[in-house]
Amino acid sequence: MAKIFCIANQKGGVGKTTTAVNLAAGLANLKKRVLLVDLDPQGNATMGAGINKGELKSSVYEVLLGMGDLKTARTHSETGHFDVLPSNRELAGAEVEMVELDQREQRLKIALSIVKDEYDFILIDCPPALSMLTLNGLCAAHGVIIPMQCEYYALEGLSDLVNTIKIVHAKMNPDLQVIGLLRVMFDPRMMLSQQVSTQLEKHFGDKVFKTIIPRNVRLAEAPSYGVPGVIFDAAAKGAQAYVEFGKELVARLEKQ
Repeated sequence: MAKIFCIANQKGGVGKTTTAVNLAAGLANLKKRVLLVDLDPQGNATMGAGINKGELKSSVYEVLLGMGDLKTARTHSETGHFDVLPSNRELAGAEVEMVELDQREQRLKIALSIVKDEYDFILIDCPPALSMLTLNGLCAAHGVIIPMQCEYYALEGLSDLVNTIKIVHAKMNPDLQVIGLLRVMFDPRMMLSQQVSTQLEKHFGDKVFKTIIPRNVRLAEAPSYGVPGVIFDAAAKGAQAYVEFGKELVARLEKQ
């Protein structure tokens, strides 16, 4: 049965999608069966996996609203070697349309239950807001991976997210827990980055992944080619860091 993880942070621009796509590719490189669910109406994870969001016949939108089947909607990333439940701008309308539906917070969990035995990992790329879509991701997941920059404002947003996870754990999904914090876009030359990194380790301890993702131009370039960064330039420091992160995540789960 698949381990289902949300990649979530209420703050935008912190590398959620970059993490989701590259972790998916990194795990696939370790011979794991992976499904990446794009829950963001921007569809960036879909495009980053080499799938044209403008040519989709079916997407996560139809799946959430009960108008389509996940097995039909999913597609395969030829560049990343993992499956994708893609997204496009139609998904923005789902927020309003889902309000009237039964089990509106559980729609994704119900959809994933059909395929969870086909994968080792299901990764959910959440939008940068606490919305009905993010709530669906949190209710479907076993845990949350939080990518964050080592900056002051990121710490403020982190406390809000942790409180949200506690509420969802208490009221909707008792399986949900924080799997770990991943430091991304890290610049060791900045004193603030070092200070925030130390604060995170002091406060969250073992919940902070040892792997640190450096700020890397090649990772930023990869989405424009529709190729995950770990494959686009495997020798780049950022790509190698995501490969190591995949290994660390697998090793951590095996110890549990």
